[in-house]
Amino acid sequence: MNALRGLALLLLLQAAGEALVQIARLALPGPVLGLLLLLAALQIEALRAPVAAIAQLLLGHLSLLFVPVGVGVITHLELLDRHGLKLLAVILVSTLLGLAATAALLRALLPAAERDAEHALPAEGAAGPPPR
Repeated sequence: MNALRGLALLLLLQAAGEALVQIARLALPGPVLGLLLLLAALQIEALRAPVAAIAQLLLGHLSLLFVPVGVGVITHLELLDRHGLKLLAVILVSTLLGLAATAALLRALLPAAERDAEHALPAEGAAGPPPR
């Protein structure tokens, strides 16, 4: 029953995201806004258990979600034959760009995290607890 509540919540938040995008004429996909709403909703303790229940259920059957994609690829083999190398190049370049952007963001954020960690830890060679 908890999973059913979680599914209802996920669908409700996706529908709310779609509605907000349509009403406000935002240049953002409705499901993305729905995910942002879900992120906000997960701050409420009572909503975490139903969402966790449906997440576990969906993760248990994740392989079934790839069946339609596989069927789509098989039915469009002539497109893969014609544009396969271009698609492969786009996938490789976009993956590399994503990795590079992630690495750049990590490099930008890591020094701040290291500074915070240095302030939290006692100085090297210091005996006893840190001064107050």
